[in-house]
Amino acid sequence: MAEILTGKAYHVDLAALMRIYETNYAKLNALLPSRAGVGDVRSYQVARMTYQLEVSEITKYTTVIDVSQSDESPVFPLPKMTVRLYHDARVAEVCASEQISRIKARYDYPNTKMMQKDEKFQLNQFLSDWLTFCLRHGISREPIFR
Repeated sequence: MAEILTGKAYHVDLAALMRIYETNYAKLNALLPSRAGVGDVRSYQVARMTYQLEVSEITKYTTVIDVSQSDESPVFPLPKMTVRLYHDARVAEVCASEQISRIKARYDYPNTKMMQKDEKFQLNQFLSDWLTFCLRHGISREPIFR
């Protein structure tokens, strides 16, 4: 236990985090309709699971997407996430997940909510992996091009 407390302090790897933001932006743009509007939903069937991306907000420079699993009783439920796409910077960031309304870049550890030191990095990496999974194995329930 003493080794854990005296170990190196965690520092955010900004370059790695920005790489994930950039790839998530590109992947989300491949999965979303080209001229999405508020309320637009894109559903994907992957194996026996159904996932959906719903556009909840559009502003001049950003778009907010809610990512969720739409199965009635999912075997491996995907956490509900809110992702903000910044079009001027061409990055996408998970800004909320489940009961976390604002995700910090770094958390002290241990903490009362049991968040990992690199919770933001892990959530964005998870989104990246999930988007890759949908792009490789998913079938859109609606025509991609309108």
